[in-house]
Amino acid sequence: MSASVEIKSLSKVFARQETNGTLQALDNINLSVPAGEFITLLGASGCGKSTLLRIIAGLEVPTFGEALFNGEGIRGTDSKRGLVFQEHTLFNWLTVRGNIEFALKSARRHAAKKSEVDSWLELAGLSEFANNFPHQLSGGMRQRAALVRALSVSPEVLLLDEPLGALDSFTRMSLQDELMRLWQERRNTMIMVTHDIDEAIYLSQRIVVMSPRPGRIAKVLEVPMSYPRNRAADDYTALRTQILKFMDFARDEQEEYII
Repeated sequence: MSASVEIKSLSKVFARQETNGTLQALDNINLSVPAGEFITLLGASGCGKSTLLRIIAGLEVPTFGEALFNGEGIRGTDSKRGLVFQEHTLFNWLTVRGNIEFALKSARRHAAKKSEVDSWLELAGLSEFANNFPHQLSGGMRQRAALVRALSVSPEVLLLDEPLGALDSFTRMSLQDELMRLWQERRNTMIMVTHDIDEAIYLSQRIVVMSPRPGRIAKVLEVPMSYPRNRAADDYTALRTQILKFMDFARDEQEEYII
């Protein structure tokens, strides 16, 4: 099952104690994400991508405007909106199996069946590492475990805050394929934050390009290519060049807004 997300005239302002002023992180964001879509929020560090994701997750409250989940205002966190961070956030004192069991029990308040946990381990390609602790896994395995732990509770929307950002390029490309496979099998709504243009093109159906602070939606680009995508294809390269040129232009306009 998947759900829609809608952002209406949303702005976010943070207090700055060191200057007794405020910092505007987001300005008048309007965005509709239909159920089952995979979109990326693309932009330079500090443009408010993660702030917007945290508002959708219910971890932050907008200063103005609203964020809607299936047409209803978001008020706090909910297991229907899963969140995966750049760091894996697995419980280090639990095995991979234990992490998935804990997530299922927390969401449903009863013990998970072994067969159900086994199916998630198999989906992640981690069956033979089920009894390993996070420190015994590679970085890619830890992130794979974090992804299936988040998916195991059947979130209608999965929010991804640069979950592959700390990985080396080869592992990152491999995990992009894994993430794509998981999305195609589950069809959750996916909203992913990234500053990697190739990652945005490779994974998403639409790319939301955000301008520097205060974060605004500078452009929304459709990605017309079918899956799986060829990074060497002419249309892939052309879109990458288009985004690079646009973001270079947007960067020239960068300034910080102190109110």
